[in-house]
This record gives sequence, C-alpha cells and structure tokens, in this order.
Amino acid sequence: MVYVLDTSFIIQLHENYYRENFVTLWKLFDEMLGAGRFTSTREVLRELEEQSDIASRWAADNNGLFATPTAEEGRVVASIYAVKHFQQNIELKKILTGGKNADPFVVARAVAVEGAVLTMEQLKPNAAKIPNICDYFKLPCRDFRRFMMTEGWSF
Repeated sequence: MVYVLDTSFIIQLHENYYRENFVTLWKLFDEMLGAGRFTSTREVLRELEEQSDIASRWAADNNGLFATPTAEEGRVVASIYAVKHFQQNIELKKILTGGKNADPFVVARAVAVEGAVLTMEQLKPNAAKIPNICDYFKLPCRDFRRFMMTEGWSF
C-alpha cells in the first residue's frame, strides 16, 4: 500500500520522534520511503515551509516525494468542494492571508494513487477535516498509531 503523507503527520514524526532516539522507527520509515511507499503533494511541502523548520529541511532533501497535482487530482479537489459541508474546510482566515490548505490535495493524491492518507487529524462529527473527507469518499485514513499497527511495527 502507498501512503499519502499529510503535513501534520510529517511534523509529528520529525518533532516528536528524534532520529537519534527512535533508530528502529526511522530505519523502517526510511526503508518504506526508499521503496516508494510514501508520496505527498506540493501543497504539503508549502505548508511545511511555513510551519516547521526541521520537517521542511527533511522535505527539501526529499523533494521528489511532493508531487505537483495532476488534472485528475484537480477534479477530485473540485468534487470535495462540491459537497457543501466540506466548503468550510476553506478557512476565511487562510483565504485573506494567503495561507495554505493542503487537505483536499492530500485526499486527491490518495485517490490518484489508490492509497491511504496518513494524518494526525482525528475523525470528529460534523468536521470538515481530512478524516471526515476520507470517510465520505470511502478512503483509508490512518493516524500514526494505526499506521504502525497496519505495518506490524512494535517497539
């Protein structure tokens, strides 16, 4: 299975699981990365550049991971926002300040690669976040714990 990395997952991984302390975790992660089991979108790269120095440095070293959205992915983003409830995902503050919003592009990437989304966001009733969008479109979505369980990782 291919996993699509959300901004929150990448930041959590880099800011809380230090390479020098979680050697086995990083060995397994890097093996999966090398095998092409992770992907993301250019929009996540843009968010990382604004939100986390350590994660953005890693992202710069792994720039090929962050794909430019395709026309197919653009159609998926449009179908997400065709659902009135998910239009609240476009935060007015972000629009007014030129902020980034990678969420629909992460989901669209998962559709395009037939993969699962990795995010630290949680499914909440009536929310318009990644897990809710994935649930609506019947896409697999996992947090860090469920990802490790799926991959059979235990430490």
